[in-house]
Amino acid sequence: MSPPSAERPVRALLLPLDEALARLGEGAAPHRIAATETVPTAQALGRVLAEPVVSEVDVPPADNSSMDGYALRHADLGAGRPLPLAQRIAAGSVGQALQPGTVARIFTGAPIPPGADTVVMQEQCELIPGEPSEVHVQGEVRAGQWIRRRGEDVQAGATVLPAGARLTPQAMGLAASVGAARLVVVRRPRVALFSTGDELVMPGEPLPPGAIYNSNRFTLRGLLEAAGCEVDDLGIVPDRLDATRDALRRAAQGSDLILTSGGVSVGEEDHLKPAVQAEGRLDLWQLAIKPGKPLAFGSVRRAAGGEALFMGLPGNPVSSFVTFLIAVAPVLRVLQGMPGAWPAAWPLVAGFDWPRPDKRREFLRARLGPDGRLALFPNQSSGVLTSAVWADGLVDNPAGQAIRAGDTVRFLPLASLIAA
Repeated sequence: MSPPSAERPVRALLLPLDEALARLGEGAAPHRIAATETVPTAQALGRVLAEPVVSEVDVPPADNSSMDGYALRHADLGAGRPLPLAQRIAAGSVGQALQPGTVARIFTGAPIPPGADTVVMQEQCELIPGEPSEVHVQGEVRAGQWIRRRGEDVQAGATVLPAGARLTPQAMGLAASVGAARLVVVRRPRVALFSTGDELVMPGEPLPPGAIYNSNRFTLRGLLEAAGCEVDDLGIVPDRLDATRDALRRAAQGSDLILTSGGVSVGEEDHLKPAVQAEGRLDLWQLAIKPGKPLAFGSVRRAAGGEALFMGLPGNPVSSFVTFLIAVAPVLRVLQGMPGAWPAAWPLVAGFDWPRPDKRREFLRARLGPDGRLALFPNQSSGVLTSAVWADGLVDNPAGQAIRAGDTVRFLPLASLIAA
């Protein structure tokens, strides 16, 4: 019998992503942020509600017209003769009770006058000048048409936004529509961010031999801010154990989460693992995904007591980007009291062939074409950051699953992953 392959023990240690996500959720749950803030509704974009928004009013507060036209009694149309124009009701004003056999000129949003039960759009009416002017209604009219009923959108006492909802522009508008001028939201997660690697330099600086510009710092900071976090950017930490431990201690003091990129391997210059172990606790996982296999998760003690969560991402730019979306973003959601699960995937048709799948679960950079099919970026390397800019989503492909054009695949839009 031939000896076992040297790769087999490594592959046996690969952690399935679903199991890793369950562990991340369990580890993050005790660190859920309890602190809240009250903010003006106009400044609440992207925040997470700590308390539900309950309406104290009906929306709309009264029956009103959904069209510019004429309000009348439907029964008065039976004679087929023109009806005298008795009043004019603009939005923001209240009309008089409508006398039988008359009509009221009415505009969109104006309250329906007592006695009226129908609105006829102006395009269906002919105004006959005179003293008084008369209105001739043409065509078929359905009783009750073009009236928005009181409370048909929201009824007083209804919960319009639950606790744990992230506030989108439309959610802000809904809160305003029920009169909520201020909202109680979860304090923003505080995340300390730093990179490790003596090869890293900042854009604008000379690029010496063997060096690369630090793109991850910008990508991760942008992702954190898009997820509603306050970011403490600690920059680039030298590849030394003492410097890494010092950075972790400083980062832990005011942070809910410490996020790093690079240095989560086992090389001689990778000091994050021993540093986190010395300052707290650490699990170092090899995830069964591509790109983004290495992931570190643990915590760092605070000098004053308590601990900050720690997550270490791989250094390759696409690996770091993808791993943030599928692993860090769920943790941030849990910290804010939201479900950690990903947004629902879209079943879409592949417009490409993927004949040689990896043995790991793959996240392929793709975008939706004008033909309604997904196109694949030609270079899926973990170092090709242009693929993440070109793509508008990830194809979540099971391990070992070949794809042929015409197959239905699971598509995760980047927009929903970044700011779920």
